[in-house]
Amino acid sequence: MHEIIRGMEQALEHAKGADNGTKTRQVRVPDNVDVAAIRRKLGLSQTEFALRFGFNLASLRNWEQGRRFPDGPARTLLKVIDAAPEAVESALTG
Repeated sequence: MHEIIRGMEQALEHAKGADNGTKTRQVRVPDNVDVAAIRRKLGLSQTEFALRFGFNLASLRNWEQGRRFPDGPARTLLKVIDAAPEAVESALTG
């Protein structure tokens, strides 16, 4: 418990600009993702992909048809699914 509290204190110090030795790394969210290509790579139907990874089926269809685009967190998740689908499945079911 003490470690969690200390970690939170360090995060707060860092957010306020203190140099407390906390290491950070900025990650760039991808600008675009080919949702259909990721899904096809896994050999899943739209319904299977949506159910497996927790996406709304209508949103998935809109992304694939170019009517809408995934927001930042969804793009990030899609990139992780593309790179390590088993890790995402394990995290979501585990």
